[in-house]
Amino acid sequence: MDLINFRVGQKTISLKILDILLTERYEGNLTSLPNGNPSFLGVKDYMGTPTPIFDLGLILNNQSSSEVNQALVKLLHDREQDHKAWLAALEHSIHEGVAFTKARDPRQCEFGKWFYSFKTDNEDLKALLARFEEPHDKLHSLSSTLLDMCAKGEKEKAIRTLEKERTTTYQKLIRLFESARDQITLDHKPIIVFTTLDGQKPHIGLLVDQVQDNIHCDESEIKPLHEITNIGFDIDPQTKQMMKGLIKRDDTHSVLIDPSAIFRPEHLQNYEPEETESYGLF
Repeated sequence: MDLINFRVGQKTISLKILDILLTERYEGNLTSLPNGNPSFLGVKDYMGTPTPIFDLGLILNNQSSSEVNQALVKLLHDREQDHKAWLAALEHSIHEGVAFTKARDPRQCEFGKWFYSFKTDNEDLKALLARFEEPHDKLHSLSSTLLDMCAKGEKEKAIRTLEKERTTTYQKLIRLFESARDQITLDHKPIIVFTTLDGQKPHIGLLVDQVQDNIHCDESEIKPLHEITNIGFDIDPQTKQMMKGLIKRDDTHSVLIDPSAIFRPEHLQNYEPEETESYGLF
């Protein structure tokens, strides 16, 4: 059995090559229709066939990848503001002699608590985030050094050192925050996988994050569906019917998807822009 693997959030799903008609870049140019299914994005005309498009991220993860990315971008913005407030508090403490109450341990600030526990399979983002550690740790260790200088009567030296680190270490960290947010936003280029039941006409479209690779596997390699629960899948009844098993090789795994389990209403054969009939998963 020949399969193509697709990435959806932190998960990998597999589709039979024979179930795939075409993939194309998602441009957001869908026709919306009233519908109670949150995973339904709209309709895309494909070779004269109006095709419903579903967000596979919402189906599998209960959250779209775009929402996950937006939340991460916001988190990085908030943590950047934390660093600005941290440096302002340190400067105020040095100049005015008031107590410094911000975290000195780089692992105990809000960014550190997130940074040292965050996991991602995005290799580019992982490499970029790894560059945060050196300036982040250096900046926090600076607080004790500068406050010790002040305690010894070396206030002017502490001020000069702080200004030097502001234009080097601190600015490097701020640029990294900006780069990380840009990379998260620009790197996400989702695609629509048009599936087919007969090899000629589209059945539905599935929004995924990216094409990963293609594999060949035997039927014996597909494990029962219940094994998915061992790797963190919380499956509702609607979603469960489209999952046909788990493919596990070494330390990697993917979920085999049957797109025919997602309903494609017959009324779309005569679809017009004013069409308001609802449709969605059975």
